[in-house]
Amino acid sequence: MNKPIFTGAGVAIVTPFTQDGVNYEKLGELIDFQIKEGIDSIIVCGTTGEASTMPDDEHKAVIKFAVEKVAKRVPVIAGTGSNDTIHAISLSKYAQEVGADAILSVTPYYNKTTQKGLYEHFKLIANNIKIPVVLYNVPGRTGMNIEPQTVKKLSEIDNIVAIKECNLSQVGEIINLCSDDFTVYSGDDNSIIPVLALGGKGVISVMANIVPKKTHELASSFLSGDVESGRKIQLELIHLMSALFIEVNPIPVKAAMNIMGMDVGKCRLPLVDMSQKNYDILKQTIKDYKLIK
Repeated sequence: MNKPIFTGAGVAIVTPFTQDGVNYEKLGELIDFQIKEGIDSIIVCGTTGEASTMPDDEHKAVIKFAVEKVAKRVPVIAGTGSNDTIHAISLSKYAQEVGADAILSVTPYYNKTTQKGLYEHFKLIANNIKIPVVLYNVPGRTGMNIEPQTVKKLSEIDNIVAIKECNLSQVGEIINLCSDDFTVYSGDDNSIIPVLALGGKGVISVMANIVPKKTHELASSFLSGDVESGRKIQLELIHLMSALFIEVNPIPVKAAMNIMGMDVGKCRLPLVDMSQKNYDILKQTIKDYKLIK
């Protein structure tokens, strides 16, 4: 039986930028902070990491840096998705070459495809690498949904081992259809407990960028059988989750990190600074949670 890549909470880590490029010193600090606080996995170059605005040389350099910095302390999952299958294969091969533990591969966006096309896309990526593949289903961003029957078919490919699922309505069906070897991770912070209750094994989290210990405790307590503690933490963090998604991710989480003194820089265009009204709401929420004085 395949073991999950991780159980508990993985962080969809931000990429700290300066005007000149990636702030690698800061990225290293963030990685060390996450591991010290008990995070279970580092996910680089995903949506929250702004991979869509990173040219290939930078994208690859961040993956390589993260793998070397983490140094096997926790699993590193590299975002290598693309709406161009050949491009996705190229990035995935590189991630394998530099030692990533798995890849995260999003559904094709903009050009989109059919369910057959999704199957062929992910199958070809998986067949070109040996490391595990985590599917990434986020219909609100891509305009594509991997239907449960397609997930089942894909799960029968040896190294397609998990899905980051943002469509809560089909989590139960996916778990019903797929074998126990296939892992479902929540793709939304506000649905961690519902996904775990259905049989999921963890979350790939945005809020873990600022509260990694709490996010880890939320998932690990529930998974260890302390359902009530997990439920209470989920409810406790509801207002923080809402504030972190008051505008398009990762705009608010980067703003929150800067408010907290983490100095991760701005998002890249087309993402812009928060409106003053929403910024004030976010800052007050962070104060309410005693993350700043």
